[in-house]
Amino acid sequence: MGHKEKVIVVGAGIGGLTAGALLARYGYDVTIYDQAIVSGGCASTFKRKGFIFDVGATQVAGLEVGGIHHRVFQELGVDLPPATNCDPACAVFLPQEKQPIMVWRNREKWKMEREGHFPNSGRFWELMRILFEASWRFQARDPILPPRSLWDFGQLLQAIRLDTFVTAPFTFMTVADALRLLGLAHDKRLKTFLDMQLKLYSQVDTEETALLYAATALSVSQEPQGLYHLQGSMQVLCDRLEEGLNKYGGKLLMRHKVDKIHTKKGKAVGVRVKNLKTGEIKEEKADYVIGNVTVNNLVTMTDNISRGYAQRVKKLPPASGAFVVYLGVDESAIPSNCPPHLQFLYDYEGEIGEINSLFVSVSKPGDGRAPEGKATIIASSFTDVNRWWNISQAEYEALKLNYTQDAIARLAEYFNLTPETIIHQESATPVTFANYTAREKGIVGGIGQRINTFGPFGFANRTPIKNLWLVGDSTHPGEGTAGVSYSALTVVKSIMKF
Repeated sequence: MGHKEKVIVVGAGIGGLTAGALLARYGYDVTIYDQAIVSGGCASTFKRKGFIFDVGATQVAGLEVGGIHHRVFQELGVDLPPATNCDPACAVFLPQEKQPIMVWRNREKWKMEREGHFPNSGRFWELMRILFEASWRFQARDPILPPRSLWDFGQLLQAIRLDTFVTAPFTFMTVADALRLLGLAHDKRLKTFLDMQLKLYSQVDTEETALLYAATALSVSQEPQGLYHLQGSMQVLCDRLEEGLNKYGGKLLMRHKVDKIHTKKGKAVGVRVKNLKTGEIKEEKADYVIGNVTVNNLVTMTDNISRGYAQRVKKLPPASGAFVVYLGVDESAIPSNCPPHLQFLYDYEGEIGEINSLFVSVSKPGDGRAPEGKATIIASSFTDVNRWWNISQAEYEALKLNYTQDAIARLAEYFNLTPETIIHQESATPVTFANYTAREKGIVGGIGQRINTFGPFGFANRTPIKNLWLVGDSTHPGEGTAGVSYSALTVVKSIMKF
């Protein structure tokens, strides 16, 4: 291995920071460029009036022993960030129901909860358990999916065991197919609950989500895994990764925008980068370029990318956008025993007004996100990104106001929101996300985990351009801090061939 081969990472999201820090640890000359002010991408934070708000992602998986973040921090010799278990992981409110479905971390409690709400669904959850356990063991062996070279195939074959084959008959099934197979297709409450949870993790509902992906998405919040609430903010994860990067001599340059990835004879050779503080534009050479960007952005940034690859990206179904309301409130606005995460669906038939569903994250006393006696509420709703573009400024402001008023009216059905209890309020739209993350049209959450874009059929970390790699939520195994960290580990392994 050339010990000072140069690596340029485009984007300082969790995937880019993880790949950069690990490669610096293994002796590469690493520079990470990002156009924002702080690192983290969709998992960064901002401060207002003493409140700290997580921009998008609000919970972390993979901090348990053997989990992906645990493995990465151990390798970097950096302490794990302090965190508490999310228990319940989520409280899910179906339309017109006051009693939520509590997604408990304890397996027995969660089983009793499910049986109470969905009495005939036992076989479905047993299938999820079997598929999850096989998938989890398989993923822990660091397979490369989808394989794009002989070496990739070798790594994939090493990860396959007899227990992996239990998943094979379900490779081409969606969650809805499994529900039909088990005679549960007419259970409206169950299907709605699954739709709500899957939309959070896979961007699509039961009809479209690949069953094997759903098995992990629906099971990872139970012990011995679990979802975690970081002490301080999501930025703590980025801070620890930056610490690892700095420890091994890697560089992170914020307010630097890479707008071109250069190729020569089918190989990545460097980037064009603009210093947004000075306006200076430089050409930087590299032995390897890693894009922590969406697959859409990768195509527009890269010279001479293959037509087939570009066409495949163009044909992808539209990715999701998010509308988010950030509230800094007096603690009297929060009901007693409020779970850290809540999900509300307001109407079975579709939208009443602009907002029909909300995913809500609430700070805990003493978690560093709000001054004493105060709290933060972050509420997000999926929205069609195209609604927010190519309209006049007046139309945009009116749409944003409608969404904001609708969201706060919805939230006030559960929280005590009054002019007296709301201390700070602001909203973000896909336009806001595009400005801060540079993701095309401000999309969030990566590619929907449909059968034709999941696992062996997804976008590879290895692109058609030699020495150009892709990490992040466009690649296997999908979105979330754990998913993008696995993609980073795959790229590091592939570059180093270990």
